[in-house]
Order: sequence, then structure tokens, then C-alpha cells
Amino acid sequence: MSEVLALQEAAVSYLDRSGGLLRLIEECRSFEGSPQNEAIYRFRFLINPSDLIDVSPALADRVLRDPLAATALFKSVCFLTIKTLSLMDQVQTENQVSVVLKLTHLPPFPNYQLNLDEFPRSDGHMRPLAMEGLVIAMTRVTKYTQGARFLCTDENCPCAEGFYHIRVHMPGATESATVGGDFSCLLCFSPLKEDVKSRVLGDKQLAELIDFKALDVLGVQPLSSLRYQSVTLFLRGPSRVSKNFQVLHTANACSPWRFSAIVANCFASQVVPPGLYNTLKLVLLMSLAQTGEKDADARHCLDVLALTTDTLIADRLMTYGLGFAERGVRHQAVGELLASVSRDERGAGTANIHAGSALLATGGICLLGDLSKYRKDKIDALQSSMESRAVSVFIPGKKYGEDADQQLSLPLHCNFWAVAGSAVPAKKFARFDSAVLGSVEVASIPYQVPESFGLVVQCREALEDYPLLPQVAHALKQAVQPREPLYPASMQFSTQDYKEVGSGNGPGKTLLRVSLLAHAQGLQVELRPEAERIIQGYYMASRRLRSDIAQCSSVSATSIKLLIALAEAHSKLSLRTQVLEEDAVIAVLLCENAITLKHGASALVIPPSAVFPCDLRDLDSLHRRDLALKQLHRQILQFVFTYAPAGSSNIIEE
Repeated sequence: MSEVLALQEAAVSYLDRSGGLLRLIEECRSFEGSPQNEAIYRFRFLINPSDLIDVSPALADRVLRDPLAATALFKSVCFLTIKTLSLMDQVQTENQVSVVLKLTHLPPFPNYQLNLDEFPRSDGHMRPLAMEGLVIAMTRVTKYTQGARFLCTDENCPCAEGFYHIRVHMPGATESATVGGDFSCLLCFSPLKEDVKSRVLGDKQLAELIDFKALDVLGVQPLSSLRYQSVTLFLRGPSRVSKNFQVLHTANACSPWRFSAIVANCFASQVVPPGLYNTLKLVLLMSLAQTGEKDADARHCLDVLALTTDTLIADRLMTYGLGFAERGVRHQAVGELLASVSRDERGAGTANIHAGSALLATGGICLLGDLSKYRKDKIDALQSSMESRAVSVFIPGKKYGEDADQQLSLPLHCNFWAVAGSAVPAKKFARFDSAVLGSVEVASIPYQVPESFGLVVQCREALEDYPLLPQVAHALKQAVQPREPLYPASMQFSTQDYKEVGSGNGPGKTLLRVSLLAHAQGLQVELRPEAERIIQGYYMASRRLRSDIAQCSSVSATSIKLLIALAEAHSKLSLRTQVLEEDAVIAVLLCENAITLKHGASALVIPPSAVFPCDLRDLDSLHRRDLALKQLHRQILQFVFTYAPAGSSNIIEE
């Protein structure tokens, strides 16, 4: 008994050090909103064996040698924590707690590598094993039962209610072992019946894995008598997106605009209050959704420039969003942004090219911060690189022992985020909300710089006479109630719901679950014809209306790529694989607002806050937003039908 208590204390200590207890508390809060009691509640803990050995060698040995017993130990610790801290009222018995231990890595010893020739076939404890190979076959994703609740058929038995008989899937067990129909009550031996409403389902997939050495047999090597046996793996993972977002997505399936709007409204509620800078938050999430693609050449970068009277708040919001990028680099104004050249220190006599922040952020986000802090030469170099999407490096030959000078061009594949101050509108003019937004004055940077950014967003405060009032109230609430949820409706979506706990390979980098953004980045979307027609029609009409006598248009030729990228990003953020006409509407509104900020309004007169025409407070406000976007949809169709008849041949006039 003393040994078990010592192991439990070690488990609590490790979870406290590794942040597992905090994640447990957050997940319990997310389950609290569920109206129905489930059979089991699944909790996942990331275990680093190297760190665990420092806390308790005995516990680490138990995890690596007898993982089933270790799982039961962490299960008891998890249940005691939930009851001691009163985290969940739904958990009544330890049977309702299901724990999954995710190992970040295994010791680099032969005993932890799967070898079919030496694979132990005894009935002893099975330790976790690692195997690298080639997947030669796989099934589609199907459902399996993670846990089920059974009730006694004898109404007089105490087990006729409550959570006394819970069956949980165990590794290697079949479906019938979990939800079979021949179970008896342990108290009165009466038959048990399943409470189907409490069943918890999960995803499973079967994959056949074969050793990499089998490729030698399949290649051009001489015929060999060697044969390689494939291994069937059962992949049982969590849902692709957190349960909170799944419920939200299902509840708002009636509108193609609502899910992304609520996600943006609740995003970064730790930094800014919900409802503030919603357009900027939506754009940042769309920019994040467009990162992480393997084929960097196939995607169009979504660069974002935020214009605001208070650059500090916008910079904090971008800094918070940077943490959700697969690769995020915050550039310091005094550092090297693009690339630099120096002499090789190892005596090779050649040039050494140092990557700047932009190149280090390849495939992710490079946060530039406030552009007013940059020197003019840095701004000019940034603008040139953003236009060409390449970093030009000049290597003088004489300086580095070469006969001729060299000019290298390095591809630039990252999204830039930046902030710039904008002029406050004068009081003698009409209210800013009621006026059509024209060209805006940008402080301390050349007027050509906004042209390099695809998206320019004007951050608008809810109360113009007192623009800092919501942020001040937010800061005071955080100071007075540091541990209380400031916005309960927003706090149901935790940071882990937007971003996975860990990613990548190596110690501490194993994926614990797929987040909203990770799932959105992995979606392959297809542009539907009706969405393509709106994008092409708007592009043609805007080019025609914004052209001068010399046939020079303020709408660049790359704008159509930007429109497509915006529509695809909104479709991904909405968890769709088809780019709908409504996604194209959001893309057009964002692009038109950006062009209006740069060059003034056109015949397509839309409000400055077209994407979020009202505050999202309740279901009625969401309905009003849908009606406003439908009206803007009709305006866009009329605009295309009027000014681009060639591109509107397939558009039906509404």
C-alpha cells in the first residue's frame, strides 16, 4: 500500500511540473458545459520518460515496463484530483474516468524497437515498442466504442442507476468485449442492459506497416529468399477537432458564416475583450489557416497590415496569434530581417549567408510589429522582397575570394504581420461609422508600403469617443479577478481548442490532439464554380472601374490570387472542403475594404465594418449579421452584373 501511495504522489508531482494538472482543469471545465452525463470522460496526458525519471525512477519504470498498470495508477490520481478540487459534478465513480498516456519518445535501446524476428510472444507484460516503416495499406476511418454504461435490469438493485457498471475499451479488445449483450450484475447477477445514450464513440483506422528493408526486395536487387511480414496497427485517436468546436459547428450548420464569426469573436479573449477587433482576429485566423502547407509554391501568402490609433493593443493581439503558428518568428527592428553575408569563420575563405527572420519563418508567420520603428532602408528592402516574394543576396567576388560577383535569389514563403498607426478622424467631419471610408493617412511610413500587404485592416473601436474603455475594463477585470473566467461564453474554448498541446517530432513534441487550426491547415479545398464566378467577376469589374487614362489599374494583377486565397482560407476556417459562394463573399468584402483604405471607394459602396456589421452578443445578433451579409451578397452580384458583363454571363441577377 505504501508503494502505491508513493507512486501516486510521484504522479501528482510530475503532472504538476509538466502542466498536466492545468490541462486536466481546463478539460474538466470544457466538460462542465455538457448537458448529458457520459459513460466515460477521456483525459490524455503527455509523458516524457526522461523527465519522469528525474521525478521518480520507479514510476518511470512502471510506465515503460507495464503501461496498463501505469495507466490505472494515473487514472486513480486523476479521479482523486477531480473529486478533491470539485472539478466535475458528472464524475461520480472512478469507472467514469478514462486515461490515455501519450509517450513523447522511447529510450533508444533495442528492447524498445519492434523486431518481428525477436518479438516476445510470451504472456508477460507488454512494453511500448517503436517501429518505423512504410504504410502499404490502410482502411477508412470508422467508429468504435470507447466506453459504455450498463444498468441492472432489477429495479430493486442499487446498480439499476448510477455509474457502477462501466465498460471501457482496452488495447487488443474487440467491439463485442465492450458492448456485448451477455453481461451480468456483479451485485445480484441479473442481466445488464446498456444505456445507449451514454455511449462514447471514437475514431479508429487500421494500417499495414512494413519494414523499410522490404524496399530492397522490391527494388532492382538480386532475388532473395528473404520475406518481410507486415504489421497491422490499430490507430485509435481523438476527434479531429475538440468537442466544443464540434458542438458549435453542428449548432451553426444553418449558416455558412456563423461558425467562423463565433470562432473569431471568442479568439484571444485573454488579450482583448470579445467583440473588439473582430475583423482583424478573423483575418489573423485565416492567415494562420493558410500556413503549414508542404507545397509552399502552390499557396498565396496572406500578409496582414493593421491600421489603428493604438498600436500597442493590435501588437499584443498579433503576438498572441503568433503562438498559434506552426513556425512563428517575431522580428526585432534592430535585427536582420531578410539575409546578411559575412566571411566564413572556419577559414574556408568563402561567404557565409545568414538567414534573417523572414527566412527563418518559412512556412509560418513573421511578425514585424510597429513599422514606424523601422529605418527607411529596411522598409524599402522589405517592400521589394514582398513584391518579388524573394530575398536578393549580393556577394561581392573580390571580398570573398571569387572571380566574379554573385547575385542569389532565395524564395520567401511566409506571411507577414505588421502594425501601423493611422490618423484620428477630425471631429468636424461626420461620424466615422456613417461616412464611406476613403484613403486613410498612415503615420510614419511611406504610402507605398500598404500596397505590398495583401490585406489592410482598419481596427475600429466599439466606442469612438472612448476607444480605450473596453480594453481598460478588460485589464481591470484581469487584475481584480485573476483566476475567474472573464467571459464565460468565450472561455469554453480553451487555448488547446485552437492549438494542439505539442507538435512535431522528438522529446516533448508528440501530437496530443488535432486542434482547430491544425485541422483547418490540413484540409484540401476545392473552388466551386459559383464561387469562382463571383471572384472573377469582381476582379474584372474592379480592374475596369479603378483604371486611369493610361490603363493603369490600382487593382493589381495578383489580386485574383489574393481573392482565391481568402476564400479558401475562410472555407478552411469553417471546416469545409468546398469553397462556397459565401466564402467568396467574405473574400470580396475583405479585399474591397483593403482597396478602399488604399485608394478610396468605388461604385461598390460597402460599410467599413462589412464583415462584422454588428456586435455578436446573442443568437439575434448572429441572425442580423446573416441578413446584412446576404444584402451585401446581392450588392456584389449587382456590381458584377453591371460593370463586368463578360464575367457575369453565368450569374443570375437577383
